[in-house]
Amino acid sequence: MGETEIVNATRKWVEDVVVGYNLCPFAKRELVRNRVRFVVSEAETEDDLLHALHSELQRLDDEPEIETTLLIHPAVLQDFGPYNEFLDAADGLLAYLEMEGVYQIASFHPDYQFAGTEPDSAENYTNRSPFPMLHLLREASLEAAIDSYPDVEGIPDRNIELMEKLGVEKMRNILRSCLEGSSPERTGE
Repeated sequence: MGETEIVNATRKWVEDVVVGYNLCPFAKRELVRNRVRFVVSEAETEDDLLHALHSELQRLDDEPEIETTLLIHPAVLQDFGPYNEFLDAADGLLAYLEMEGVYQIASFHPDYQFAGTEPDSAENYTNRSPFPMLHLLREASLEAAIDSYPDVEGIPDRNIELMEKLGVEKMRNILRSCLEGSSPERTGE
């Protein structure tokens, strides 16, 4: 897949899954306002990815009109184990740059697996995406959104319940449709 197809598949995932199923009640506003940056990294090594992450953090500092960035990295960290371990290095970069408390990194991966779950547990689909990616969030914006939301603590449980209701097969098909560019049927919800 080329860069345009990767961005399109990721945008479709954000629209159909993240916003469409309201997994993140704060995402739609920024997507509609065109304040989400979708960027595909050409990184092929973890070091390359750290450099790309550094560049994107700097861009967020320099361009306040960008609310959040999805740093998509299809050529590195395809396996979830090494990806999950890399998150420590990403957080370490935030600390090194003295950006802890300014930015936060959320994680999404095609094979995402929460600790204590089975690989095929439906709840893993709350963080499964078409490609490995790092979601760079502004802490101040996140805190403001959380402060104005009536039941932020209930979001994870509602998302898990929804994923279990929809089921693994349906979510697998939805992710596949994002990659193929087709629209999944949203019946039976």
